[in-house]
Amino acid sequence: MADVRVKLEWEKQGLVFHGGAVGGLELRIDGNTKVAISPVQAMLVSLVACTAADVVDILEKMRVPLAGLVVRADGDRAKEPPRRYTAIRLIYEAEGLAVESEDKLQRAIQLSHEKYCSVMHSLASDIEITTQVVLS
Repeated sequence: MADVRVKLEWEKQGLVFHGGAVGGLELRIDGNTKVAISPVQAMLVSLVACTAADVVDILEKMRVPLAGLVVRADGDRAKEPPRRYTAIRLIYEAEGLAVESEDKLQRAIQLSHEKYCSVMHSLASDIEITTQVVLS
């Protein structure tokens, strides 16, 4: 049985889909980026959300006060299909962090990248992806 299940349904217009966690919250995705973010943008948002959540959680466990956190990502894509990301730059903007806690923020980011961020690790090229076709 799968650990995570998602379902996406085509809205029968353009390249717009809606869905999400089976039985859970939904979002919209638009392959043309006209009414929603694209799948490639959604992947970058997922990466940013994953590492941001890790950093906040790790800092809380370290008992490091933090007033706010903004994480931005800039991604470079290949010019030719499959237009995959060739580089991603993550920018962490911490608000209300004491200067003496900057090393703890750096450590939290490092732990997220090296150990905890499942989205980041899912971008690895060794992931086995299989397909199945069902006609209905």
